[in-house]
Amino acid sequence: MNSINRRSVLLAGLGVAGAGALAACSNGSSTTPALVNPSGPAVAAAEKKRKATGRTQKVTLTAAPAVLDLGGGVTAKSWAFSGLAPGKEVRVSVGDTLAAELSNQLPAKTATSIHWHGIALRNDMDGVPPVTQQTVRAGASITYRFITDAAGTYFFHPHVGAQLDRGLYAPLIVEDPREPLSYDDEWVVVLDDWVDGVTGTPDEVLAELRQGMGGMDMGGDSSSGGHEGHDMGDMDGMDMGEDSSDPSAPSSSDGMSMRFMMMGAESELLGGDAGDVRYPYHLVNGRVPADPAVYQGKPGSRVRLRIVNAGGDTAYRVALGGHKLTITHTDGFPVEHQQADALLIGMGERYDVLVTLGDGVFPLVALAEGKDATGMALVRTGSGGAPKATVRPKELNGRILTASQLRATDDVRLTSKKVDRVHRVELTGGMDKYNWAINGKAFDMADPAANPLAIEEGQRVRLDFVNTTQMWHPMHLHGHTYQLGNTGPRKDTAVVLPKKKLSVVFDADNPGQWMLHCHNAYHAEVGMMALVAYRT
Repeated sequence: MNSINRRSVLLAGLGVAGAGALAACSNGSSTTPALVNPSGPAVAAAEKKRKATGRTQKVTLTAAPAVLDLGGGVTAKSWAFSGLAPGKEVRVSVGDTLAAELSNQLPAKTATSIHWHGIALRNDMDGVPPVTQQTVRAGASITYRFITDAAGTYFFHPHVGAQLDRGLYAPLIVEDPREPLSYDDEWVVVLDDWVDGVTGTPDEVLAELRQGMGGMDMGGDSSSGGHEGHDMGDMDGMDMGEDSSDPSAPSSSDGMSMRFMMMGAESELLGGDAGDVRYPYHLVNGRVPADPAVYQGKPGSRVRLRIVNAGGDTAYRVALGGHKLTITHTDGFPVEHQQADALLIGMGERYDVLVTLGDGVFPLVALAEGKDATGMALVRTGSGGAPKATVRPKELNGRILTASQLRATDDVRLTSKKVDRVHRVELTGGMDKYNWAINGKAFDMADPAANPLAIEEGQRVRLDFVNTTQMWHPMHLHGHTYQLGNTGPRKDTAVVLPKKKLSVVFDADNPGQWMLHCHNAYHAEVGMMALVAYRT
């Protein structure tokens, strides 16, 4: 392996990020301020304030091609960390320093990175090329080193192209040694929508989506106008030509291929259009429903489920048959406990729930919201046969909880304070041209500091997400957690429904240059991103 050390990679990365800041200083534009450098003194000063245990946890993450066993005789050629998807869980205690070496063994000179999703870490470890580092080239390695100063359920994944929709992800659990919750065991549950190596690759999915629906060959009168939001009338469930379950299905020679694009995915919970992509499988902990992952427990035991949605284009409605869920955390932060039958979790969101297990065999079902498909795992505490892979427990249609119904606990709720800076974050675009963007401008990776949402350290900042589109967007802010409204939960990823406004507030206490983007992998890749950047 042609190894290069962490310092050389970071210095090279700073050349990119620093160039943007220098350009901002020298171009004379009043709209492009001088920005904090990702490895500048302000970032170092913020890192010194973090409480550290002095312990360092070292892990090695090898990104490489893998043939993954999804169960039930299904295999997928993909990329994964050390041959597993999800990758091996990383678990540390609050205040520990994580030293994670990424070794890039991906094929065809494929560069990559790791973003530590939800962690308020130092900016130059955030893993976002070209903003905070250069990509890690094939054959090279880099060590990410940072203090994990907030307990919670997190995960990590690449921030390059559509690599999120391959197998390169794993949970990161930061434990609180003074954990206030009382429970007997934990089970980390990772949800994913899967296409890679089965019906195609994420790059092929993206290429098809980029064609948009404007030029779609409908096999008849094409005068029906634009197709924003997939509002296609009676086309629900319609197959647009070739069998999408056949990976060798040819593309249409005139008009648009429909191997991957999904039509008629509708959800009331999501305000209409539920998703863009037709996935052949929905996985729970890397397994298909026909051959599920199994949690073995004891009747009466209290178990903490840490649920992560690592999907690319799917929200999941999650329920455990025969059980109530007590929601305790979202995106790592505690909430006032609420009981529900099911919860809705968008891409990038995480929820912690407590369940008291009954006696028997119970399906943990992740319904792909609006897509009429499910993932499933099993909870086994006694004898009995497994339910069918297609089971849909009644809890899925009971009381369904979403983030808007939650309240932050007193100890993490932001104090009431005058807002110093407001940014309108208008979510724009549609399926017709597949031109998803923020404030009408697709993010330009070649010039990431071109149109920053500028803030200053110490400010109380409000972001007004205004969704002008006909689709929902899970909006993720790096390096911070925001609060939904005055008393809502603390989160880093929140669902913004179509034609709705969501206001969130946060304190600017982690200097640097941070991405704000839709966590739909394909929306982000075509431009639904912005840079939230601290002024120098």
